[in-house]
Amino acid sequence: MWPASRAGAVLTVNLSAIAENYRYLVSRLGKTVCAAVVKADAYGLGVAQVAPVLEKAGAKHFFVAHVDEGLALRPFLSPHISVTVLHGPRPDAAEVCVRNNLRPVLNSLEQVAVLRDLAAKMDKPLDVAIQLDTGMSRFGLSEADIHKLAESPELLNGLSVSLVMSHLACADTPENPANTMQRERFEAYAHVLPKAVLSLSASSGIFLGPQFHFDLVRPGAALYGVAPQNEGDNPLKPVVGLQAHILQIRHLSKGDRVGYGLTWQASGSCRVATIATGYADGFARAGAAAGCAWYKGYRLPILGRISMDSMTVDLSAVPEGLLKEDSMVELLNESYGVDAVAKAEGTIGYEVLTSLGRRYHRVYATAA
Repeated sequence: MWPASRAGAVLTVNLSAIAENYRYLVSRLGKTVCAAVVKADAYGLGVAQVAPVLEKAGAKHFFVAHVDEGLALRPFLSPHISVTVLHGPRPDAAEVCVRNNLRPVLNSLEQVAVLRDLAAKMDKPLDVAIQLDTGMSRFGLSEADIHKLAESPELLNGLSVSLVMSHLACADTPENPANTMQRERFEAYAHVLPKAVLSLSASSGIFLGPQFHFDLVRPGAALYGVAPQNEGDNPLKPVVGLQAHILQIRHLSKGDRVGYGLTWQASGSCRVATIATGYADGFARAGAAAGCAWYKGYRLPILGRISMDSMTVDLSAVPEGLLKEDSMVELLNESYGVDAVAKAEGTIGYEVLTSLGRRYHRVYATAA
């Protein structure tokens, strides 16, 4: 994080909104437990700041992707809070994982064997989760693997399976029949395994209804304000705001061009500003054609190609004199959030959120 006096832009993270989003998700769940996914440094927002807020809001179960993310998270949580490592440990990291009170998710019979051998070495049962592949072909035991475990329960000797989970591929599209297919497979597969807490849904799955909730859900992006469904209003509070400094303002004449490749040409006289955020800061070149910045409700379209450290915007809509060099314009605000930027870039809000760069000065805000 750069000091405010030297940073080209300021990223504001509303911690109170994260807590509100967690409580909102809990309100939809009845008796189902709501965990919190804080992988990728809490989706780029800072796990050191975000995790304690989520624990205070009521989260007792946290998920990360890698063992080292779990090690980094542990100091910011109470000792009794559970931390689960989604990718499971490689053989050389398994002992580090369990000795630091991190629960590994076992995604293959090979990982099952590694943890079984470790349990024998440590001479104690080890707490583990098991992931089932119900159709996404990404992580988890295959149907054949599941039946092998059911037929040979000794393969789980020394392992205490406390969680059985899977992951939905199309939960952001409620009408997709794959959702029901995966749920039915999950129920069938879980039935032949040791009784454990069941978890199928992440952020989007929560909004598919109670039949997808099971015992525990694992929201991630929804906590940080990303829309959980492709259609309809977003019920979650926006979490991030971004303001960037104007580095230079210039007046262009008809025919003048802007940016690498000179892809944009002025159709008449206009004012443009170069602002201190570029693709190294998380704004993809692909978003230039449809993207924009904002100033007091005025839309400032991006012109030409986004550079590594800067972009150029059109000031024509703003009355002369309102903006000057070092003024700040908004790239993310309550009305134009990560999902809007994602639409301009042809991607998803998750990618925009996790791509926000390290060169911003960061402000962590809480309600007064």
